[in-house]
Amino acid sequence: MPDFHLPKHADRLCAFVDAAAVAHNLSQLRRRLNHRATRIWATAKADAYGHGLNNVMPGLQAADGVTVQTLSEAHACHQAGWKGPILVHTGLLRASDIQALTLPNLHLIISHEDQLRWLADGALPMPPAIWLRYAGDTRMGGFDDQAYAQAHRQARALQDSGRTTGTGHLNHYAQAEAPQGITEALRRFQHVVAGLPGPISTCNSAALLQQPDHAAQTDWIRPGIALYGVSPLADITGQDLGLRAAMTLIARLGAIHRLPAGASLGYSGAFVAERDMRIGLVSCGYADGYPRHAGTGTPVLAAGRLTRLLGRPSMDALAIDLTDAGDIALDAPITLWGAELPVERVAASATTIAAELLTGLTARVPFAPLC
Repeated sequence: MPDFHLPKHADRLCAFVDAAAVAHNLSQLRRRLNHRATRIWATAKADAYGHGLNNVMPGLQAADGVTVQTLSEAHACHQAGWKGPILVHTGLLRASDIQALTLPNLHLIISHEDQLRWLADGALPMPPAIWLRYAGDTRMGGFDDQAYAQAHRQARALQDSGRTTGTGHLNHYAQAEAPQGITEALRRFQHVVAGLPGPISTCNSAALLQQPDHAAQTDWIRPGIALYGVSPLADITGQDLGLRAAMTLIARLGAIHRLPAGASLGYSGAFVAERDMRIGLVSCGYADGYPRHAGTGTPVLAAGRLTRLLGRPSMDALAIDLTDAGDIALDAPITLWGAELPVERVAASATTIAAELLTGLTARVPFAPLC
């Protein structure tokens, strides 16, 4: 097991990031394509799902491209050392964003007609490639069935005039986690793009894992959460899929106390001891991004031994059960999620999803590479 003792710059807790795990996960996802030529956009939006773009960049080098949310993130990606294609989810937010199109190999997702007009009218520093987003079954942006063909004609006119370097088709499934969740959405998308030239990108992590044959027939896939070792599928962890956790969140055991039978613990007396207990106070709370709605029973590891959260987390601390934890000393590492405790299990106990936990850590949490 790696050494997860807190480094000198982290006196309360630390998020350890394993770039080698990201590289491993990327390789595992590529294997699911069964040696087909499908290329991979490595999704690194939300600062690489909360892991820190600079922290994971060494693990993304085998990707064919990287996708982020905004143009500013695209420039940050370039500054972090990525020199390949970059796909920007929001494309252009305003006409003045044209001035930021200064990167080579830049790809923009186009979701509405104004963006096409801005590309037609603006002074382009460098022409990008564009991907038309189909509204699909998410209906959260994009062109619907009636508008798509006209948008494609406008996009091809931009390409023919040299204002863009290519036109692709992009869809995002709303129910890819379900075994047959993409069937109808795929049928509609294929009908809309039938006969229209250009590469196709549809599959996120869930679609790749549930429908690898379909993913292998597309030109680009866009895995996100699975790159970081997390399963998007219900009741399955990344470990079950052969993935490795890229983040391990470790906090410090700050105090050990006795809690007598019948005594309450924490704000609002959210936990009442049924017997004499030994409890530990851990240096992490909701101000660090740990979910306040996590309650008694949420799993944690105390010096490698599985135990549970007690009551509700406070702003700066949470309480854990050490009654049966054996010998444990102050400053012992407490794993809140990571390599030995899947974040999916913590998220399920807290009635949320793993991505919310990973992206929800606050600026109070220092990061360190896992050596």
